[in-house]
Amino acid sequence: MKSPDARILYAEDDADTRELVTLVLELQNCQVIATGSHDEALRLAQAEQFDLYLLDNWIPGISGVRLCQLLREVDQHTPVLFYSGAAYENDKARALASGAQGYLVKPVDGDELAAEVLRLISESRQSGLQIPKSKRSHAVSWK
Repeated sequence: MKSPDARILYAEDDADTRELVTLVLELQNCQVIATGSHDEALRLAQAEQFDLYLLDNWIPGISGVRLCQLLREVDQHTPVLFYSGAAYENDKARALASGAQGYLVKPVDGDELAAEVLRLISESRQSGLQIPKSKRSHAVSWK
């Protein structure tokens, strides 16, 4: 069996969406570690290496923006892509200001989602993505 081209941590509270997105990305030879818990997402991000964080903007107990800020406390390099039903421009602006590199509004075609995921991973690998200090959040405890 071929080893995966990329490892993705996917935080999404809806089980059906987690399953569908996981399938779409696995067809692109990505290994997807999916969770519905922000605590689990943070634990995994601290314990393992990923090529991309894929976040929903609505996760029980925390906003996706807040989760992104907390992820940036432990990892300033891995690209973050929001995939969310939150469609207001303000939602997108807050996500990008929290340290994300992209924002897609649900639903999108599986090919479009996969293309954006692979584009961000490729750009990160080519440029050695470094989040500007102005985009980094201040140190915060998530417990």
